[in-house]
Amino acid sequence: MLNAFVAGAAPLDPGTARLIARRDRLLGPAYRLFYDRPLHLVRGEGTRLYDAAGRAYLDAYNNVAGVGHCHPHVVAALAGQAAVLATHTRYLHEAPLDYAERLLATLPAPLAHLMFTCTGSEANDLAVRIARAATGAEGIIVTENAYHGVTEAVAGFSPALGVHAAISPRVRLVPAPDPRRPDAGAEFARGVDAAIASLEAAGLGVAMLIVDSIFSTDGVIDGGGDAEGTAPNLLAAAAQAVRAAGGLFVADEVQAGFGRTGTAFWGFQRHRVVPDMVSMGKGMGNGYPVAGLALGHDLAAAFGNDTRYFNTFGGNAVAASVAAAVLDVLEQEGLQANAARVGAAFRARLRALAARHESLGAVRGAGLFIGVEVRAAPDEGAGRRAARIVNAMREHGVLISTSGAAGDVLKIRPPLVFSDADTDAFMAALEAVLAGLPDSA
Repeated sequence: MLNAFVAGAAPLDPGTARLIARRDRLLGPAYRLFYDRPLHLVRGEGTRLYDAAGRAYLDAYNNVAGVGHCHPHVVAALAGQAAVLATHTRYLHEAPLDYAERLLATLPAPLAHLMFTCTGSEANDLAVRIARAATGAEGIIVTENAYHGVTEAVAGFSPALGVHAAISPRVRLVPAPDPRRPDAGAEFARGVDAAIASLEAAGLGVAMLIVDSIFSTDGVIDGGGDAEGTAPNLLAAAAQAVRAAGGLFVADEVQAGFGRTGTAFWGFQRHRVVPDMVSMGKGMGNGYPVAGLALGHDLAAAFGNDTRYFNTFGGNAVAASVAAAVLDVLEQEGLQANAARVGAAFRARLRALAARHESLGAVRGAGLFIGVEVRAAPDEGAGRRAARIVNAMREHGVLISTSGAAGDVLKIRPPLVFSDADTDAFMAALEAVLAGLPDSA
């Protein structure tokens, strides 16, 4: 992923500088920090994060804490189960079964099994193994700036990891749908067709197409469909093309799932397509490491009859109890509906603001997953300008980030408990930031 932040590019207080130096010494140079003045966070509650000095920040970025930071019901479930039993997964326990039953009920009927992992990366790694076992093919198709995880296999089809990411020779990259084209879905499918032809010419065949259904790292591409009764149409033709070539369609819902897109519990449902497998994580545990892969019976049997699957912590009693508590909160607090209502109003206000400020362009998204294009200035590229806005928002107490290959899209994905009052605070900060840019209208 493009790193738009350079720790120390802005003045640092001595305590922060010491903590960064200690982190670098102990963890090494591969780690990155957000913001030119990195944050030292010590506490979270709802939509707010608090630094070591006690300052509150509006969190408009962390989709991990989908039901809000440190939600008391989730914390109680974690502590309660951990106080009774916390062990590996080769013993019988009701918690993962109860959870699997509830979660699978949110998915299309063909997806009848849930395999637990600890992270979304592991879920996507497992999807690769199953797809290759089922199809006998090796090839994988992803979008040009996709991010699907950090295991060796998955990093090999995660070009968003950076210009030096080692993309596997068994992978083909295709352009993400162009949000400006009325035939974006058909054009995306044509790119997939070309990738299929390339993989077949190389003798690799097609194992799977894997897509993040909100195209988060490609710049947040929603495909429209916000209005009631309409739906985007970005995935169906591409999925059909891959299946015709003998491959599988995998929906990576690590970022778009669990009600975040508002009009659907899963992002792929907005596109009216049923995947062969669905990977999930992040918001599944609200900060606790739990993830999984949903798939049909035939795929599960073809893989499981020949291969043992074991994950020491994936779906253990604590993880399953936490994940169930997250579902409780999503249901009881109506957070999918909240994402739809607050998100629609939020995007409308952002579009109105963009109409008055030449630094902002198109506003995209669904529910509480929003992308805002940033336009270049005469003396500054769009990516650098976006980073300037993100760093300035941090100084105004609001946390966001960037997306897209050039880092020129503001990425906004707050906890699903985000309120109208939170939107007010966000907009006030963004207006102040834009007013401080040299060429603001």
